[in-house]
Amino acid sequence: MALPPETIALPARSWRIDRTKALAVSALCWVGFWIVVWLVETGRTEPLDDLGLLFWRGGAQLQPAGPRFLLEGVRDVTALGGVLLRNLIGLGAVVALLFMRLRREAALLVLTVTGGWLVDWGVKTLVGRPRPEIVPHLTEAGGASFPSGHSFNAAVVYLAIALAFATLSAGRSVRLTIIGTAIVLSLVIAWSRVWLGVHYPSDVAAGWLGGAGWAFLAAALLQRPAEAAADATGDTPTQATRH
Repeated sequence: MALPPETIALPARSWRIDRTKALAVSALCWVGFWIVVWLVETGRTEPLDDLGLLFWRGGAQLQPAGPRFLLEGVRDVTALGGVLLRNLIGLGAVVALLFMRLRREAALLVLTVTGGWLVDWGVKTLVGRPRPEIVPHLTEAGGASFPSGHSFNAAVVYLAIALAFATLSAGRSVRLTIIGTAIVLSLVIAWSRVWLGVHYPSDVAAGWLGGAGWAFLAAALLQRPAEAAADATGDTPTQATRH
C-alpha cells in the first residue's frame, strides 16, 4: 500500500540581530578584554590568579576537592571546548542550517568560526605567557596560556551557533534562552580550564571576553559577506524583524 507523500515545512527566519546592539555588546567585551591584557602585562593579576588556582586545591599534592567523578565530569565539560568536539558541533550546526535552507546563517557561522581562529592565533602571538605551574595539570595542554584558546573558541562557536538558530524564533524570551544557554555553557567551559590547573583565571577571563566580543562583532560586520555567499548559492533571505 502506497503511503501519501509527506510535506516538510522548513522554518522561516523571524529575527535578525540588530547591528548597533551587536556592536555595542562587542565593544563592551573588547574593552574588558584589553583591561585584562593591561592587568596581566603590568603584573596586577598575579595574586588573584594564584588564589583562583589554589582555591579548591588542598593537601600535599594540591589535588582538587571532591569525588573522582567530579574530575571526570570537568574533563568532559572541557572537551566541549576542545578542537575535535567543538568543531564537530559547529559542523553539525552548519549542516542543520543548510538542511533548513538557511544558507546565510550557515555562511555567517563558518565566517565567524574561521575568523575566530585567526583572531585567537594573533592575540596569542602578541601576548601569550607560560602555563601555570603552581598546581598539577589534570589534563593535557600545550601552547601559550594567554588567552585561553578553549575559552575564546568556545565563546565564538557556541554564541555563533546560538545567534544563528535564534533567527528562527520571533519570541524574545526564546531567543534570550538560546543565547543565554550558549553564554552559560561557554563560561562553564572556561571555568573548567582553571579547575584543571592549565590556565590562570585571567587567561580564561580574557579568552571568553575576546571570543564573545568577536562573535558579536562578526554578527554585525559579516552579515553582508554571508548574504553575498548565500545569494551565490541561490538563497533568498526572508524578511526578519530586528530587536
